[in-house]
Amino acid sequence: MSTTHHGPADLPDDHLSSDADPASTKAPAALAMRTAHELHKDDRHFVTALARGLEVLACFRSGDKSLSNQELAARCRLPKSTVSRLTHTLTLLGYLIHLKESGKYRLGTASLALGSAMLARLDVRKIARPVMQELADVSGATVSLGTRDRLSMIYVENCRGSVALTLTLEVGSRIPVATSAIGRAWLAAIPEHERLSFMEQVRELDHIAWPKTRRGIEKALEDYRTLGVTTSFGDWQKDVNGIARAFQPGGELPVMAINVGGPAFKLSKEFLLEEVRPRLIDVVTQLEIALSH
Repeated sequence: MSTTHHGPADLPDDHLSSDADPASTKAPAALAMRTAHELHKDDRHFVTALARGLEVLACFRSGDKSLSNQELAARCRLPKSTVSRLTHTLTLLGYLIHLKESGKYRLGTASLALGSAMLARLDVRKIARPVMQELADVSGATVSLGTRDRLSMIYVENCRGSVALTLTLEVGSRIPVATSAIGRAWLAAIPEHERLSFMEQVRELDHIAWPKTRRGIEKALEDYRTLGVTTSFGDWQKDVNGIARAFQPGGELPVMAINVGGPAFKLSKEFLLEEVRPRLIDVVTQLEIALSH
């Protein structure tokens, strides 16, 4: 995950931690990346209104029960008046539900249907789950499968060890790319130009934290070359350790990664590197072979 709560945007089970990284629920997480309009302003086929509507939906995090227009405006970096029109439209279409008592919004059934349809068709989850669960049981850790969404890694599958003290992570949880093992594995597997572009966005978000963040990423890249995995030992959360490895699932899907992590007092650095690391590499190799057929 850092494995984050396993780690990482994004964990807990025995309530050792929450299921999202602190940054993932703040405005910067959704806003850290330039808005879609800024990124594609020169594309004449780009539909700005549609992009803004989708950005509003993307502002909701797994820990959010509801959000106001003001909160959405802050996260999307859009005028409140624009957000009000977008939320009204999305409510009429069923993507949002308006809570009259509080005046806030929560995701509607149409949004749920989109996510459910996507997950149901993500074959890699079905193939990965058995070997992930086996690894979780053997290691007594949380094993998660994720891919990047903006500046976070979002979990699309999650398995917990049979032992009581594991992180309670759920599908949809987010943890930060830059400080988590799973995010660093993604960074190690993507082309260099994409990695440099991503790192620049992280630097722009927090200049003060950037030197430490950059050192962590650079060490992760070296670990990936020498160990075959990336690590996060207290980098994402001080009491959480994790390791991760990325792979290309094929079928035009983006790079994904699997991480093994949990409470540091239960999963030591030595245990993860000496006992779990070979098993994780083997699991990912099995997965790559299965997905190539």
